[in-house]
Amino acid sequence: MYAVNFLLLSAALFSIGVFGVIARRNAVMVLMSIELILNSVNLNLVAFALINKDIDGHIFALFVIAVAAAEVGVGLGMVLMIYRNRRSIALDELSEMHG
Repeated sequence: MYAVNFLLLSAALFSIGVFGVIARRNAVMVLMSIELILNSVNLNLVAFALINKDIDGHIFALFVIAVAAAEVGVGLGMVLMIYRNRRSIALDELSEMHG
């Protein structure tokens, strides 16, 4: 069945995304890794919808895409404000922020 290939691709994308979230120190790269994780979730939803011959996975994938778009807008806004105030987007320096 060809849906198994989609599941393997999704597992690879998820693994790369988790590695990016854990290993990166740049806030933009962490946001990109979170997007990879969300895309792997979409791929899983669509693959399982194909396996079960149901449309629910496609509908949930559209909701995940909408949440990902909102996350990008808010996340990039936060990164821009942090860069404007600190002149750096390194996540190590953000641990010093209190307030």
